[in-house]
Amino acid sequence: MTNPVNHQPQPGPAPLGTAQPGTALLTDHYELTMLQASLRSGAADRRAVFEVFARHLPHGRRYGVVAGTGRLLDAIERFRFGPADLDFLGGAGIVDEPTLAFLESYRFSGNIWGYSEGDCYFPGSPILVVEGTFAEAVLLETVSLSILNHDCAIASAASRMVTAAGDRPLIEMGSRRTHERAAVAAARAAYIAGFRSTSNLAARYEFGIPSAGTSAHAFTLIHDSERHAFASQLESLGKGTTLLVDTYDVPRAVRTAVEVAGRELGAIRIDSGDLPVLARQVRALLDELGATETRIVLTGDLDEYSIAALGAVPVDGYGVGTSLVTGSGAPTAALVYKLVARASSSVEGVMEPVAKRSVGKPGRGGRKWAVRHRDQQGTALSERVSLSPPEPGPLDRELLVPLVEAGEVVGRPGAEEARAQHRAALAELPPYALQLSRGYPAIPTVFDPNGDEV
Repeated sequence: MTNPVNHQPQPGPAPLGTAQPGTALLTDHYELTMLQASLRSGAADRRAVFEVFARHLPHGRRYGVVAGTGRLLDAIERFRFGPADLDFLGGAGIVDEPTLAFLESYRFSGNIWGYSEGDCYFPGSPILVVEGTFAEAVLLETVSLSILNHDCAIASAASRMVTAAGDRPLIEMGSRRTHERAAVAAARAAYIAGFRSTSNLAARYEFGIPSAGTSAHAFTLIHDSERHAFASQLESLGKGTTLLVDTYDVPRAVRTAVEVAGRELGAIRIDSGDLPVLARQVRALLDELGATETRIVLTGDLDEYSIAALGAVPVDGYGVGTSLVTGSGAPTAALVYKLVARASSSVEGVMEPVAKRSVGKPGRGGRKWAVRHRDQQGTALSERVSLSPPEPGPLDRELLVPLVEAGEVVGRPGAEEARAQHRAALAELPPYALQLSRGYPAIPTVFDPNGDEV
């Protein structure tokens, strides 16, 4: 099925160029406080392992979606303290001279593993494992969480919307409802989760996401009549275009659209009113007028629940904005970045588990590995997290893949690769994982060797 809005051929991703801004100041002050103090104590050079995980999923959700990995690797490559950054930090008295000297030559030289972008995760899943010196790894905390918390939240909501829509395509159109850069990231995350296209041109330019667009009510209002507006759009864009028909009177607009475009009109869009009732009325009217192939696209404050409720309504696609870019009520994935292991000394010593033990936020120490245990039909049964490299059985899928080795990116996922990964990961979940009603995580997370549920 073709996209129900004005879809343009997709070019390859445009190069980002070489003058991308650095990302080192996209961090919290306390990262540099810890760095300076650890340089003084000697702990800065101690080997350490940090992990990113969620203690829980948003209330009632049954799985989360990993997204933002590709953007994070881009950010880590650009995590450099340039002359202007160093002048700012020194001039503001944020760090001392030895710390400035360290930051001037900062390059992450450690190793990073992670769940494949597009994969699903559950409470306790170690979706990112960062190994390096304490000084190198602690500086990546804020930027890692900024990117992953946002993108995982958007992708998780988008995945539910795609499930609710079934075979009907979705266009992401939330740019006006969020920060301008968050809009680009949201478009990428939504595409990974299965959205067909985006309205955001920067997302197309930077990531090659297919873009599409119709017109707004302003286009109709600026013309002397609705007929004139429709005729102008058709003359410019052809009969395959999508006409917005709810500026004035919907039935009259539909009749005018078919009169001007003929039976070959590509699609009409309805953005307001009682959408189920209007959609049925418009479908009947289009069929009566002989425009049986003209598609109907619905927009207007949709979320996964309203999309599911429209399942029996004769429409062909949806546009989603506000709910998508705000995570449909869960704008963050509640991911944390925690130290789980450290060397026994500042030299290459044995790695020993460490964990926070305070009431309410206990942690599990030790560097983790994870596999997804599946049955004979390939359906996931559990998430198994262990403190030693797994020996996966024939039905297990190892989840952590190398992303960075000795400071060099080795596993940068593209949006298309992540999109395919998500389809495969979703297909292996048990059927009840796709229910929109509130429930528990689709599979339990089992911590080996004790077998405790996380």
